[in-house]
Amino acid sequence: MKNSTLIKGTAAIAVGAALLLGGGGTLAAWNADVSANPGTIVSGDLNVTAATGVWTDRTGATIDISTYKVVPGDKLTYTQVLTVKLVGDKMAADITLAGADAANNFTPDNVIVTPLQLRKGDNTVASRLAPVAGSPTQTVTASTSFEFKGTTSGRSDVGTSYNLGSVKYTVQQVVAGAGLVTP
Repeated sequence: MKNSTLIKGTAAIAVGAALLLGGGGTLAAWNADVSANPGTIVSGDLNVTAATGVWTDRTGATIDISTYKVVPGDKLTYTQVLTVKLVGDKMAADITLAGADAANNFTPDNVIVTPLQLRKGDNTVASRLAPVAGSPTQTVTASTSFEFKGTTSGRSDVGTSYNLGSVKYTVQQVVAGAGLVTP
């Protein structure tokens, strides 16, 4: 008998809830919406193209790196003209040297690698690049020197292979506001 009363009570609650939701009342809350027109955003661009790089010796004479035999005291400089495209509000980029590392036998014991030097078209030195007003592209000249130490003693570094073909410049976007210097 007790179960019969429980079943009847549960059925009455279910019928009451159905009437309340279906026709006897509502549990809805008010709401409203409005459409917005936020517009469209377009992404910027970062790209680099490079002219053929040139290797020169200490005297400034152009050399063919594929046949050149380096000796202690030599200083070779790699120069390459880069056209950099920077499009975007707060766009900034750094150019770094890659490939002049121990994996290619450039170690402080045998070679002094000078820091990357960037020169803009007006011959000013650049560190971080930012967009130039009126043009999405700009041209910079990147150069790095490799001085093979003249203090090499005995037969140290004889027959060492330096992979100069792996030397390259990389353009990398940097976070806006992180030391940005605008032209």
